[in-house]
Amino acid sequence: MKSVRVAIIGAGFAGVGLAASLLRKGVRDVTVFERSGEVGGVWRDNTYPGAACDVPSYLYSYSFAPKRDWSRRYAPQQEIQDYIVETADKLGVTPLVRFNTEIVSAVWHEVDQEWQLTDRAGNRTAFEVVVFSCGQMSQPLIPELVGADEFSGPTMHSARWNPEIDLAGKRVAVVGTGASAIQFVPEIAKIAERVTVYQRSPVHVMPKPDPVYEKPMSRWQFWSRRYALFLQKEALSARVNHFPGLMKRKESQFAEHLVAQVPDETLRAKVMPHDRFGCKRILVSDHWYPALLRDNVEVVPSRVARVGAHEVVAADGESREADVIIYGTGFQSTRFMLPLDIVGVDGISLEERWNVGAAAYLGTQVAGFPNLFLTYGPNSNVGHNSILFMIESQIHYIVSAVRRIAKGKARSVVVSDGVFARFNERIQHRSQHTVYATGCTNWFINENGVHTQNWPGSVIPYWWRTRWIRPRHMVESS
Repeated sequence: MKSVRVAIIGAGFAGVGLAASLLRKGVRDVTVFERSGEVGGVWRDNTYPGAACDVPSYLYSYSFAPKRDWSRRYAPQQEIQDYIVETADKLGVTPLVRFNTEIVSAVWHEVDQEWQLTDRAGNRTAFEVVVFSCGQMSQPLIPELVGADEFSGPTMHSARWNPEIDLAGKRVAVVGTGASAIQFVPEIAKIAERVTVYQRSPVHVMPKPDPVYEKPMSRWQFWSRRYALFLQKEALSARVNHFPGLMKRKESQFAEHLVAQVPDETLRAKVMPHDRFGCKRILVSDHWYPALLRDNVEVVPSRVARVGAHEVVAADGESREADVIIYGTGFQSTRFMLPLDIVGVDGISLEERWNVGAAAYLGTQVAGFPNLFLTYGPNSNVGHNSILFMIESQIHYIVSAVRRIAKGKARSVVVSDGVFARFNERIQHRSQHTVYATGCTNWFINENGVHTQNWPGSVIPYWWRTRWIRPRHMVESS
């Protein structure tokens, strides 16, 4: 095989896993660009109190580097981060990483059949293959609140947690009730004088059985539990993606759980979701509802209208004093690699290509952008299983494409316009029948009505379709 220069943007789960897999397949000329000083991605950045995975640990390690000694069923943030760092070291990825280097643009040069990358410092480097492994949770979403710049106290987003901000004895306003907020609110409520939670829409929070593991699992125990849990998760796919009506039993279980957890009828009315079960991300916690029952915690079922120097005013006009504001408002997930300046064939930018909404063939390729690949791209998220399964599937696909180039069978590969269009038309059609599109308004679907996020089906067919690249679906140059 000839040498192929491969650039990977991002050193989270996907970037580290891809680099390790390329090395295992004999592709050695790999450079990983990481804007931070350490690998880990979202697990490096999210250090807020109570941060933990909401996917069982059995499913949250690479199949080629399984971890059998997790400390508990739902691993905490630091343990996951340590696993990524240790795996990168063990598999030889760390020496490939250019830390503290942020890529800001990528331009395709047709004559040379290569990508020119430019970093924040203005340095330029050429690569034959570029893979964007930036993730969907790298850019925090901070709402533009009227008067926010007038607030006299400190503010922070949960993904940019500042431990130097002392919350002890403070009046804390929390904006948002998503996956992060349900984890950090119970923790900060233990030390803050008062916590006011501004809730735009209630969420479904199910029990979180989280036993501690006293010893590592045997190989047989680990793999049997991993496969059993995987199949259990796949059974949920039928209800989420094909027969949303079958979620009614889950809705009934949730209602019973909520009554048991929140006996106060007034509070229960505030936190009872109005959306169909599963339309938004189903969350798990044994601490969220008990935290809301505390005397120093108040739920305001309203969006924030404006902010003053020492206050937060809800849409109903009521003002509440605040010393600190914490945003638990998620990420700019639908923008994917944007605002990076990415320019493909004929000078067409990715932003232009995605003017209606982000789209990619199998979540990995975009027509008009040769030798450019994505991990965790459009419509490759899953609400019913582990994202690591999808990421590993994409890694297999990308490695097969790079090896095809290395073997001299093609100089560049890109999905054809026709295959790209037909695939995404089918994705949008299938998405219309999922629980995500029929039960509520959510961030999965953009302002143009385009579903950009979830894979509308079982992950098993996705795995089959990404086992290798299919030349008949590609346009190749030699």
